[in-house]
Amino acid sequence: MNTLLSKLLALVALAAASLAAQAQDAAAGRRQAATCIGCHGIPGYQASFPEVHKVPKISGQNAKYIAAALEAYRKGERKHPTMRNVAASLSDKDIADLAAFYAGHTKGEAVAVPDKPATEPSTQVAELLKKGNCASCHGENMNKPIDPAYPKLAGQHADYLGVALKSYQAKGHAVGRGNPIMGGMVQAFTPAELKVLGQYIASLPGELQTVPESRFR
Repeated sequence: MNTLLSKLLALVALAAASLAAQAQDAAAGRRQAATCIGCHGIPGYQASFPEVHKVPKISGQNAKYIAAALEAYRKGERKHPTMRNVAASLSDKDIADLAAFYAGHTKGEAVAVPDKPATEPSTQVAELLKKGNCASCHGENMNKPIDPAYPKLAGQHADYLGVALKSYQAKGHAVGRGNPIMGGMVQAFTPAELKVLGQYIASLPGELQTVPESRFR
């Protein structure tokens, strides 16, 4: 029994080491990112579906969150057709490499992000943040989630945040998202309230960036 247990523990250790090695292969992720830069590598680039909005900043985002998001698109838990098609073509290693690449894909000096919001929310926004219990997962400054599986939000495009939040209310629709935690949180908000939340969060300093990449590499 002890021998069998030792073998099992060794296999688990090897699997963990393999996953860690994959997650650190940012150079391979940079090659994979050739598919991504046409949208995420152009500052201010706008998508037109399901409505016009800027594509999200993903450079500097948590690797664990990027991997989880791509996996959700691949499984169909997130139903955006373009992203689902992209994710469907990726292997587990591709996803890990892309996540590692974008987590470290920054330009210029690091942004100094205070532990507390640099801009105090208005009474309305403070009430909305409290109703959604946003800081409990994403951190008081919206840039330091309690777990790297959750995204940094501070400084993200306001229009994208609004569309993303609404997609959790429409999980059965063509562009819905099936995350049960976020799905439960957003049901209590009106579209106008989600827009106000997105605008405030976008105004906060954060580490997210759009870093241009040459299409010819």
